[in-house]
Amino acid sequence: MYIAKFADLTAGCLLALTLATPAFASTTVNVDLWDNGGTWDLSQNMHRGMGMQGGMMMTMMGVKVDKAIVPAGKVTFEVKNVSKETIHEMLVAPIKDANATLPFIEKENRVDEEASGDLGEVSELDPGQTGALTLDLKPGLYILFCNVPGHYTAGMWTTVEVK
Repeated sequence: MYIAKFADLTAGCLLALTLATPAFASTTVNVDLWDNGGTWDLSQNMHRGMGMQGGMMMTMMGVKVDKAIVPAGKVTFEVKNVSKETIHEMLVAPIKDANATLPFIEKENRVDEEASGDLGEVSELDPGQTGALTLDLKPGLYILFCNVPGHYTAGMWTTVEVK
């Protein structure tokens, strides 16, 4: 009888500890990949990307997040392509600071993913599609960007700080 009560008490304590401990808690960042619609000549670099030479002009595409600062640990990026016509994707890479220069392949008009140290991506999403990416992030600054040719230089990036 005492063994059964002890087992019930132990199981109850373990359940309470499991429910009270946020060991598997994840912060969710909602991400919208957007554009102004229509067709553009993206080879003209309407907006120069982070750390790139040239002036900022009209931004025709972007990455919008609902949280720019998140706690360290598991972070889930819930990504939606809100475009009506254009395929977009989202990659996450660590950067040293807001003036960092991402490695860029000029002839392909995109970031060199291997050299950027990207941590993962939500691959090409058709208009209206969604996807998710969960990463275990340490404190620091991260860039979220679309690497479809021309999109990064069209202004399709933002940063998220992890504290």
